[in-house]
Amino acid sequence: QVQLVESGGGLVQSGGSLRLSCAASGNIFSIATMGWDRQAPGNQRELVAAITRGGTTNFADSVKGRFTISRDNAKNTVDLQMNSLKPEDTAVYYCKGLHGGTWYWGQGTPVTVSS
Repeated sequence: QVQLVESGGGLVQSGGSLRLSCAASGNIFSIATMGWDRQAPGNQRELVAAITRGGTTNFADSVKGRFTISRDNAKNTVDLQMNSLKPEDTAVYYCKGLHGGTWYWGQGTPVTVSS
């Protein structure tokens, strides 16, 4: 089992920045891919960004150039730096990790961007 705990969500004005952090724990040796999904009210959950253990990244088109993702393999942590935030970024953000062929998600942390 893998447990993922997010932190860093909150309320920010349009154009502002937030940094989300996630720590994985449990019976793990390594996590292949870590990342972030988000779900806005009335919408499906969507990929925001992901990063492999080797550092290869993938971003949703809507956040390219504004968000960056980084991880610490030794600590099994992943961070999402969100800059130039827009009201449409408002959502619950979920950390996720791929371990043993199974995806695990955290409980989510809300991000609200006011206009």
